[in-house]
Amino acid sequence: MNYLVEDKHSGERIDKFLVGAMENVSRTDVQKLIAEGAVKVGGAAASKNFRVETGMVVVVDRLPEKESSTLEPENIPLDIVYEDDDIVVLNKPRNLVVHPGNGVQNGTLAAGLLYHFKENLSQVNGPMRPGIVHRLDKDTPGLMVVAKNDAAHRHLAHQLETRTLHRTYNALVWGCPRDLEGCIDAPIGRNPKNRLKMAVVKGGKESRTHFVAKEFFAFATLLELQLESGRTHQIRVHCRYTGHPVVGDPLYDGREDSLNRVPPLMKEVASKVLEMAPAQLLQAVKIELIHPTTGKKLKFKVPLEDSFAKVLKLLKKECPVSAPVFDEEEGFRDFDADIRFDEGFEEEIDESSLDKFDECVFPELKERKTRAQRHAEKAATAAQRKAKAAERKLIKQMKAARKKGIAPEDFVEPGYEPTIDPDLLD
Repeated sequence: MNYLVEDKHSGERIDKFLVGAMENVSRTDVQKLIAEGAVKVGGAAASKNFRVETGMVVVVDRLPEKESSTLEPENIPLDIVYEDDDIVVLNKPRNLVVHPGNGVQNGTLAAGLLYHFKENLSQVNGPMRPGIVHRLDKDTPGLMVVAKNDAAHRHLAHQLETRTLHRTYNALVWGCPRDLEGCIDAPIGRNPKNRLKMAVVKGGKESRTHFVAKEFFAFATLLELQLESGRTHQIRVHCRYTGHPVVGDPLYDGREDSLNRVPPLMKEVASKVLEMAPAQLLQAVKIELIHPTTGKKLKFKVPLEDSFAKVLKLLKKECPVSAPVFDEEEGFRDFDADIRFDEGFEEEIDESSLDKFDECVFPELKERKTRAQRHAEKAATAAQRKAKAAERKLIKQMKAARKKGIAPEDFVEPGYEPTIDPDLLD
């Protein structure tokens, strides 16, 4: 099978080109053919990163062999938000694996989809992933879109690739990010020290996450995030990379490892939050897409799951704070979680009960100056320097006047107008 490269496809990766040129194949199928040397350009086997150019002829020796399915339907309850002939939008619960893999063969979302929709699911990603267009981590609940036919699947996959399908997440992270909104642009790949984890690594896949801070607490911040790319564990890895792991995340330092950043008076509340958080407090709360058939823009939104909502309710009650204030010298000021305990509370001290100490044994501690005192001292020092500079300038001017023959009594300081004798005005 030969495929001619036209101008509009020049510069594309060869796997992407073949997915568009061939029928009923996925990129995974094409990549397998490339790895097996079944795709050639100019008589030589093409590499996976090869980019085609206008006029090239891509030769595919054989069609990809379809994977035999061992997936058995399972009656797993599904929370369906929307359904029509082309797509299904559902709210995946926590603790549900999307498709078989990594030692998990049963109890997956894919098995539940096969039970409820039988053959009415796309096969683009193979029989083990019927209808699955994108995925969520096992312990990340939220909205997903499922394709009921191959045409809808390819249309949705194209939207993911061109970033016209938007997924919005909420995440509770430890601490307060330096920037209240921005983009985390850092490549993600396998962690070289632990292959079960992902990490920001040199040479990793391009990854970008946009975020906005929504609510603030004494030791945590609620973020709204949008993915520009869709890497494994992307939000969790990016949050850990910025020093603000997702609260409750067992894989990326989001549990007991982060308690040392919590103020002492807030440790009890933080520990209770971890008890209430079954895993990472991260949820896909909104999805926006273009319908594959009608072309209409659809938006879907779900409320936070119970455990996430209860944690936020606890934080709003126990340790709410205002939005941080930017200071030119110190940046965003850290929150002082103890301030709320001082409001309206004055402790009376019985001075007679205090122990008396010898000054020579306990010397007086040096009192730290306040910011206002430091500014006042700086202003006084600056005024003193200015006065000395003016005095030196005046001495130079007087010397210059003497050289010109001007008597000291006739010298007039620049900027000074002497009083005129009224008698001279007659």
